Amino acid sequence: MRKLAIVAFLVFVMVPAGFPQQAKAPPAPGADFPKVVLTAPDTRSERSYLGLSGRGKFDISQIKAPVVILEILSIYCPYCQNEAPNINELYRMIEADANLRGKIVIVGLGAGNSAYEAGAFKKKYSVPFPIIPDPEFAAYGQIGEVRTPHFIGIRKTSEGSPRVFYSKTGAIGDPAEFLAKIKKAAGIKELK
Repeated sequence: MRKLAIVAFLVFVMVPAGFPQQAKAPPAPGADFPKVVLTAPDTRSERSYLGLSGRGKFDISQIKAPVVILEILSIYCPYCQNEAPNINELYRMIEADANLRGKIVIVGLGAGNSAYEAGAFKKKYSVPFPIIPDPEFAAYGQIGEVRTPHFIGIRKTSEGSPRVFYSKTGAIGDPAEFLAKIKKAAGIKELK
C-alpha cells in the first residue's frame, strides 16, 4: 500500500512537468500589439529607417511608420532562410514606391538569436532591414511563441497605439501579392 501511495504521489507530481506547456498565441487581427521592449539597432541607418532617434530600448509604437511588418524568424530556421529573398524583394518594392516608403517598414525579430547570429544572417542573405536579436526569447515569449517564419502586420491607431491587422505563420509567397494583401488589410489608402 505504501508503494502504491509513493507511485501515485510521483505520478501526480512528475507527469504534469513532463507535458509541454501550452504555447502563447500571437495577438490576432484586431488585438492590440503588446508593449514589447526591443533593443534599437546599432547602425544609424537602421535606426533612421525605423524613425528612432537614438540607441537603447524602444517598442513598436515608437517606430515612425504607421505600418510595421514584423517577421519573427530564427537564423537556424530553413524556412526563414528560404524566405529571405522574398522578404528582401518585398522590402525593395516598398522602398521603390514613393507612396509606401516611410509608411511601411519591415523589422525582423531573431527569436533566440544573438546580435552576432542576427548579423551573420543579415550578411549571408543580404537582408536590408533591421533584425533585432532576442537571445533570451523575451520578446518572442511576450508576442506569442509561434513557428517561424511568422509575420505580424501592425498599424498605429489614431491614438498612436499599435494594433494587429495581420498574423500568419509561413511563407509570404509572391512578394507583390503579399504587398497587395498587406495594403488592403492595413487600409493603405488612408495612410497619411
